[in-house]
This record gives sequence, structure tokens and C-alpha cells, in this order.
Amino acid sequence: MTSPNEIRFAVIGVDHGHIDGMVRGLRAAGAMCVGVFGGDDERRCAAFAQAFPEIPNVDDPRRLYDDVSIDVIATAAVPADRAGIAREAMRAGKDVLVDKPAATTLEQMAELRATAHETGRIWAAYFGERFNSPATIKAAELIADGAIGTVVQTIGLGPHRLNRATRAPWFFERDRYGGIITDIASHQVDQFLFLTGSSSAEIVAASVGNYANPQDPGLQDFGEALLRSPRAHGYIRVDWYTPDGLSSWGDGRITILGADGYIELRKNVDPAGRPGGEHLFLVDKDGEHYIECAHLPTTFFPRFVDDVRNRTETANPQEMYFTAMELAIAAQLKAEASV
Repeated sequence: MTSPNEIRFAVIGVDHGHIDGMVRGLRAAGAMCVGVFGGDDERRCAAFAQAFPEIPNVDDPRRLYDDVSIDVIATAAVPADRAGIAREAMRAGKDVLVDKPAATTLEQMAELRATAHETGRIWAAYFGERFNSPATIKAAELIADGAIGTVVQTIGLGPHRLNRATRAPWFFERDRYGGIITDIASHQVDQFLFLTGSSSAEIVAASVGNYANPQDPGLQDFGEALLRSPRAHGYIRVDWYTPDGLSSWGDGRITILGADGYIELRKNVDPAGRPGGEHLFLVDKDGEHYIECAHLPTTFFPRFVDDVRNRTETANPQEMYFTAMELAIAAQLKAEASV
């Protein structure tokens, strides 16, 4: 028998593998997945069914939108389609957890803001590079404790491996994936806001390019952006150049410069150094310090489930989801305008 406090969720769109981690995170937090509509990508649908054979498959997403017992819709559909799924879910009375990029145009963002306001539903963008990173959470705690003084700048690096053979056709189509800054760098924009305590920022400069994949003119394999808020500065670089020799999909790093010290996070790998990921290095007036963070807990999914249950904002302020995506898209457009 279902508990009256149990949160039930369904999945619409499994086009990106991030949905697997989203499902596992929600279930580990006590939510029940009651159905999935995978979409048109047969390979991804088969992979999802293999990972979660116990989740019932439905042949029409309308069945999930119309099911009044479902509290949350989770989606990792093709990026250009995610906003439409989210709006439909919110209009059906459901909260939404959307893989990043949670939208691909500023017009979509305006519609999402309006729908969330009209319906009172939670719209959450899943920024896994922060929410699943104990090192990032620990860095924020150290900053709050004054470990490096006033934060002046963050540098966020988001290199990725292309893995061409595993990519669906939409991955190489600009209008469907949204551009490299909208896609990958939305993570770094989110972390800039979080680590600097900024509620807004301006895009000072941005650029994109395709330097290694001329056979795919819709793909951008390099992107960078310079941000400035009333509190701090930020530089972001993302790319699809991770070599096959690296033991991780990307050597993601963040450097946080403070007036009294600095922190570097090596999230996925420490090349030729310590094994595993989630490494934090702190340099302050007392010396050089290392904190291994992989064993530390993360709290996003339990808090998100509690927010759905209690109508609160403990996992992350909803306004911050909106601001991060709007800034990422604005940087993307600025970069393309200068090409």
C-alpha cells in the first residue's frame, strides 16, 4: 500500500544517460518511479530498460501527465524538447526535475518562468556537477567559514570526451543541443553563482568554435565565457577534447580565488596523482592542505524530495535554476553573435 507521504515520479524522455543517475538519486531519497515513456531513441530506451527493468513502460506520455498520483516528472529528453515537457508537466500539476541544459532558448526560459509562476510548481534543473560533488559542497562550507577570505574569482573548466560512436544525431545539431555553452557550461555558470554567492551576473565576453570536428558543422567543440557579478569575476572554459588516455570522461576543475587564499577542486581525476575523484586543495596563510571529499555526503535528492513534499526550497532556490540557465543561454548567444 502506498504511503500518503510517498513521492511518486515518472520519466518522460531518456535521450541522455544522465537520467539513470537522476532515477537512482530520487529512488535513494525514497521516491517511487511508477512509469517511463522513453521516446524515439531505441538504443537509449533499451539501455534504460536494461538498467531499470522493473519500471513500467508506457506508450503515451499523456498517461503520465494525466495520472494524478504522480508528483514529479523527470526528463533527460533531447535538450530542445525539455522545456516543452516541463511546461506540460507543470500544467498537469506536477513538479519537474530536468537534466541540464533545462532549456535551449531565452524564449523557452520566459515561458518556463511564466508557467512556474502561474502553476506554483517546482521547476528544478539538474546540475549534477554541483549536486553530486561532495568537493564542491565542502568548498562552499570552507568559503562560508572564511577559509580563503572574500571570493574574488572562480575558474571553471569543463572538458569532456566526445565518445562519437555513442552519440545520437541530435548531439551534432546546434538547435537541438543548444550550443556548447548552453549545454556544458551551464554547470560552470551554476557553480559560479553558488560559490561566489551571486544572484546575478553579466556576460562580459564569450566565444565558441569548432576546431577538431570540421565534418560536423553543427557541433561546437570549444567554448569560453567571462562573467562579472557585483561580488566576483568568473572565467569558464568547456570543450570536447578529452584524450582517450585519461581515466575519466573529463578533468573537471574549479579554482576559487579568495583574498586570503585559494581552493582548487579536481572533481573527476588527479592526473598522475591520488586515485579517484573529489579532491580538494586549500592554500591559506597556514600552509597547503588536502581534503579527500569522496566519502562526504551529498544532499540534493533528499532535499528535493522533501521540497516536493513540503513545498519548500531547501535543495536549491528555484530562482537560481532560472538565473543559471538564462546566463548560460545569454553567453551562448553572445558568443555566436561575435563569430
